[in-house]
Amino acid sequence: MCGICGQFNFQRPKSVERETIVRMARSIAHRGPDDEGYFTAGPIGLGFRRLSIIDLAGGHQPMSDAEETVWIIFNGEIYNYRELRAELQSKGHQFGTNSDTEVIVHGYKEWGTDVFNHLNGMFGLAIWDVRNERLVVARDAMGIKLVYYRLAHGRLTFGSEIRAVLAADDTAPQVDASAVNLFLRFRYTPSPYTIFKGVRKLAPGTLLVVEKGRCREERWYNFVPTPFATPKKDEEAVEELLHLYKGAVRRHLLSDVPVGILLSGGLDSGLLLALMNEHGDSWPAYTIGYGRSFADDELFDAAETASLLGARHVAVMLDRTEFERSLPGIVECLEEPVAASSIVPMYFVSRRARQDVKVALIGQGPDELFGGYKRHLGVRYGEWWRGLPAGLRSMIGFAVNGLPRNEMLKRGVRSLSDEDRLKRYQDVFSLAPAETINRLFRDDVLPEKQGHELVEYWHALRPQMEHTDELGGFQLLEIRSSLPDELLMYADKLSMAHSLEVRVPYLDRTVVEYVQRLGANLKVRNGTRKWLHRWVCQNYLPPRILKRKKRGFAVNVVDEWFHSSLKGQLPEMLSDRNCLMFELLKPEPVQRLLSDHRSGRQDNHKLLFSLVMLEQWLRGMYSNQDRFVHAGVMQSMGSIRLAT
Repeated sequence: MCGICGQFNFQRPKSVERETIVRMARSIAHRGPDDEGYFTAGPIGLGFRRLSIIDLAGGHQPMSDAEETVWIIFNGEIYNYRELRAELQSKGHQFGTNSDTEVIVHGYKEWGTDVFNHLNGMFGLAIWDVRNERLVVARDAMGIKLVYYRLAHGRLTFGSEIRAVLAADDTAPQVDASAVNLFLRFRYTPSPYTIFKGVRKLAPGTLLVVEKGRCREERWYNFVPTPFATPKKDEEAVEELLHLYKGAVRRHLLSDVPVGILLSGGLDSGLLLALMNEHGDSWPAYTIGYGRSFADDELFDAAETASLLGARHVAVMLDRTEFERSLPGIVECLEEPVAASSIVPMYFVSRRARQDVKVALIGQGPDELFGGYKRHLGVRYGEWWRGLPAGLRSMIGFAVNGLPRNEMLKRGVRSLSDEDRLKRYQDVFSLAPAETINRLFRDDVLPEKQGHELVEYWHALRPQMEHTDELGGFQLLEIRSSLPDELLMYADKLSMAHSLEVRVPYLDRTVVEYVQRLGANLKVRNGTRKWLHRWVCQNYLPPRILKRKKRGFAVNVVDEWFHSSLKGQLPEMLSDRNCLMFELLKPEPVQRLLSDHRSGRQDNHKLLFSLVMLEQWLRGMYSNQDRFVHAGVMQSMGSIRLAT
């Protein structure tokens, strides 16, 4: 687990300066405190920071084959590398280390870029093909690891974090108005966009190929879920899914350093701990807690789960004072604004876990795979709604829109009526209609076609959705967008801020690809979400755990702290015309959102929270101006002016 960075002057003869690569790599030193390495050769430069997990002695990077014809920098883990190593050895490849990194080197020599289809793991990597003068930069299928890049003046600059890209030169970064629009709609910035103008992130399962003076982006992961020829019976599906879970957990426990688990009080991490017990015992389990005064504090639930399953439970206590003191630093770690309250507990539980372990497993994934959110109920039964006569739908919709608050219901009625599949899915993801968000912006700030970028980008995924049912199609986009670019993004940033590697067994390719072939009835049945996953859990967890309320690190407590700490600050922040966000936004419609929310006419708390997080992020950028100037990536206050 590491941080990577690099630069390639593919349209210009200028050599890459080693000092530039060193500066880029050291900007992400937190990702790899154990080692650093560099490779420069004329127009190409590669940098690396290492957090040693596998083959502690032999995993130094950049790594090459014996002939030095292929070089690689690699952030991540390949869980099937032993099987691939044996296959490649049978084809005549000779290995000099025991690391998973070297498997990719020889895999590329054997299969070219098709090597990625052989890998089961998480990765952001770059391969320099010396003979063909070709650079390949790729992101894993599920998007667990990140790769950011900038194309400018015939040069590709890339890195595991945005700060590495910005550290490459003294070009002042600008905030992209279109990306801000997307953030306000979705609470995160979806791939391939970032909050910075000119800086992009690779979408999950895509790669860049740079050769012969050109750079092209391709989708290397093109799995098309097709329903099983014979629909799975309930008992059969339970048995097969459990088998896949066991294999995934066994692979994800592969490590030469101590491993733990981030444990909530729910069934997903509970099942994960139970499956880990088949390969060891007394695992350290870390849970965030807030005190017994909070009904949603799940410390007791997690402690009970740990006790039942023989884990060593470690409580991570967080109070409101520490929460408010640390929030600016947490926002800075993310590099882009994310309006999710779970960023706070993720930061603190990762910090505590790193004191004992270098690797922690987390239970992320089943909600997206099996329909664990309320929005999945709407998507699952949306066809029934669209089947109603138009007049009846109109009457019901009019009545619903007249209700005070109930914004989720209003959004569902509006979004699930659209006949265009991709547009319907995008509206389900959205916090508010495109026109509502667009009206927040100053005139002439946004492009005319603003609001359709994501739908247009998703068109490339239509072939993968060809055989999916309504719920399956929505979940495919969820796995390609909100999961990697929001939840997995902040899990990576906030864990690696403490040099902790986080692994996600439920997102093993074997599990995801199996579940994507299942019908909706095995995911949401009779209004019960995560139906099949719950049946698997029954093999390991007692009824009292299965019946617990979903809390997810008790983010409702953090929600309350956010709202309480911002009660006095919120009106000021959204009303002060000197706020940085009002360089892009008009104060009047923002204040109207606040007024409607306070009056009880509408529930705008999610959108208001997003606005507050945007302003806090901009203020953090401004307050850190001197540090950025010193790093050579910002020159003046103008460096954070908002691009239009």
